[in-house]
Amino acid sequence: MSRYELISQLVTQQTSPYQILAKQQLSPQIKKIQVHAPEIANKAKAGQFVILRVDQEGERIPLTLVTWNNKTGTITLIFQEVGLSTKKLGSLQVQDAIMNLAGPLGTPSHIKNYGLAAVVCGGVGIAAAYPIAKALKEAGNTVVSIVGARSEGLLLLEEEMKQVSDELYISTDDGSKGHKGFVSDVLRCLIGRNYQFDIVYAIGPPLMMRTTSEVTRPYGIKTIASLNPIMVDGMGMCGACRVSVGGKTKFACIDGPEFDAHSTDFNELIRRLKIYPSEERLSLDFHEKAQGGICRCRQH
Repeated sequence: MSRYELISQLVTQQTSPYQILAKQQLSPQIKKIQVHAPEIANKAKAGQFVILRVDQEGERIPLTLVTWNNKTGTITLIFQEVGLSTKKLGSLQVQDAIMNLAGPLGTPSHIKNYGLAAVVCGGVGIAAAYPIAKALKEAGNTVVSIVGARSEGLLLLEEEMKQVSDELYISTDDGSKGHKGFVSDVLRCLIGRNYQFDIVYAIGPPLMMRTTSEVTRPYGIKTIASLNPIMVDGMGMCGACRVSVGGKTKFACIDGPEFDAHSTDFNELIRRLKIYPSEERLSLDFHEKAQGGICRCRQH
């Protein structure tokens, strides 16, 4: 099957509005929305994502599918308000509509009964980890989940992760809940206690995934990282999401987003993620000034 045949099979695109049916604030900058998208809900699998555009002037935003229900025709998305586009998305209310939504995109997670599986996740990456942990558990694995955040108030989906895990460990940078430190520290401790993991999934900030992969490397434990590079079209045509894996260029949108963590060039990924912060800040500042009445002109 060719790349474009695969895209045609996996992707449903519509230009009609996708209505927000529910909205919840999970932390000061993190929100969860439920969107009516029946064709996507019918095809979605663990590890896949969607790309949306809030309005005519909005950029394309990739977001991992957290849950989906083919009976109600709904999907759930969790996102952090960082730049202009995510802030626009966060400003939408129940019954508002998202202009464009494409998906499901990406190669689904390779789920099977590995045996003892660890799901190591942090920050908003917990939202992406949940469907994978759930699928691993349903496939018969013993699932050990290690969930981390900067502080207790930023922990996501704790109860949901507990329900799909045989063991759940919490780690916070400030020690406000669970282990004080990093998720990689907890993983290292468990390996030291003779947990013989057959596979480890690392999902979260690149630095966390890189450190997790270095913990498992000496033991030869198969480790999968879900990469989050800059992405535009999501269909393998623009090349913006290219990453280096095993010395070869891969596109995270169609070849991934999951790759062998021990072969991934995380340093390159981190450098590429730092390319546009000043432009993102300028865009957000311009929008906030315009909203405040200082400037109502429009860039062309």
